[in-house]
Amino acid sequence: MSLPRISIKALGVVTTALATFSAIPAAQAQSPLAGGAPNGTGLAPAVRVSSPIGTYNLQNSSVPPLPHPEAIFDDPWGWNTWLREHGVAILLDTTNEFAGAITSPTKGLGLRQGSSNAGQYGFENDIDWEKLAGIRGFSTHAVFVGRYGIPASRMFGDNLNPSQEIYGGGGNVVVHLVYIYGEETLFNGHLDIAAGRIPLLTDFSSNPLYCNFMNNAFCGNPKASSDNTSHSSYPDSNWAARVRVRPSQYTYIQAGVYFNTMGIYGVKQMRTGFKWNGADINGEAAPVEAGWEPIFGKDKLPGHYKIGGIVDTAPHPDVLYDINDNYWAVTGQARKVHNNSWSAYALADQMIMRHKGNGPDAGITLLGVFYNNSPVTQTRERQYSIGVLDRGFWKSRPLDAWGVNFSYIQVSKKVKTAQEIQQSLGYQTLLNGSFFPQTNGMVIEAMYQIRVWRGITFAPDFQYFIRPGAQQGLKDAATLGFKSHIEIF
Repeated sequence: MSLPRISIKALGVVTTALATFSAIPAAQAQSPLAGGAPNGTGLAPAVRVSSPIGTYNLQNSSVPPLPHPEAIFDDPWGWNTWLREHGVAILLDTTNEFAGAITSPTKGLGLRQGSSNAGQYGFENDIDWEKLAGIRGFSTHAVFVGRYGIPASRMFGDNLNPSQEIYGGGGNVVVHLVYIYGEETLFNGHLDIAAGRIPLLTDFSSNPLYCNFMNNAFCGNPKASSDNTSHSSYPDSNWAARVRVRPSQYTYIQAGVYFNTMGIYGVKQMRTGFKWNGADINGEAAPVEAGWEPIFGKDKLPGHYKIGGIVDTAPHPDVLYDINDNYWAVTGQARKVHNNSWSAYALADQMIMRHKGNGPDAGITLLGVFYNNSPVTQTRERQYSIGVLDRGFWKSRPLDAWGVNFSYIQVSKKVKTAQEIQQSLGYQTLLNGSFFPQTNGMVIEAMYQIRVWRGITFAPDFQYFIRPGAQQGLKDAATLGFKSHIEIF
């Protein structure tokens, strides 16, 4: 689950001329997001982080522009224009992700060659209360989703890089609350404060560009980011508060506190997302992120560079040792609990060339990720990703895009040791539901995104898994599929 970025994952204002982006319904404003695409609900926070001061107009309101993606029903009978003039934005979209294995799985493990579809419909409401009621700088944001399906990669044994990111966490209900929060923008965008029910990974270690891709290694956040359950991920949220300061036009620093909820992705406590009491809070996560968003040269090539870290006080079971500092896989004793964990990351994207005359997002953008987790409490110790996204290369189809992304996952050596002990003792299923000790694995994704019509995109997708689930004993696998997004209004 992601997420995603996810998704709607993942993630008020997204990009320009768009051609869709993700399973994250999102927003649209004129911002210099390289390779941006029409998105859907839930991308607002990630986009605001990536929108330097001066890239949107605050003259009509102190609130940054409300999301306004390209849609099938853009303004029927003028209702959309009327609502937005009064500070109200309503979005409805749907995303589907289909993948099917084109290779046979490893024999003798009960795996199979199959396909599946995962999807989501999303509803977003954003309100500029300065326009609606004269409350200067104040806005509110809410997203609701319904989800279905599972990733096909589970069928051939990959439990680290789901082939479809838009699954899970939605409680298998018709309406699931993703987030609802208030936001105050002050000093012409130099200070922004948000509080309410917010997913941590919607604001931190996120990038709207990632959800041009479908695999959960990329969309809507680097997958290693959600290894730690105190790092709440779309479509689930925590009570939280976040402050963002922009000391200059192209820099920002943000920090927050997110109150961890036990069982955040389970149906017992979080099935609908509407259980808001604090009885299940068992710790806090405190992220900090600094960003630089330069625009280079006469072609105004945008870049986004982020570094950050997260510490938390939530309880985490040790991956290797029990309460007496012996191997839990041998003793069967309860695992040692650590009331802390940490993560650190660096993310970057940079447009390196523009396709002139094909729109503000037309160009080639490079993407890079490094993520590092505590090896004592997390499965994925490190993740490295590198990719390229090219939008508007074809003059007659300026909103089409192609992209290739590669991700490498390094599993904690302590996880591997625990699994090797289990294997030596004859366990049929190992820690994390694996068949073999986990070491490292890779996934490559290639997609071509087609803007079919206003508000509709369709992206054929190919993925190749090297050591699925970071398991040396599993055959490499490949999938074919597609990702579609329809922004209804």
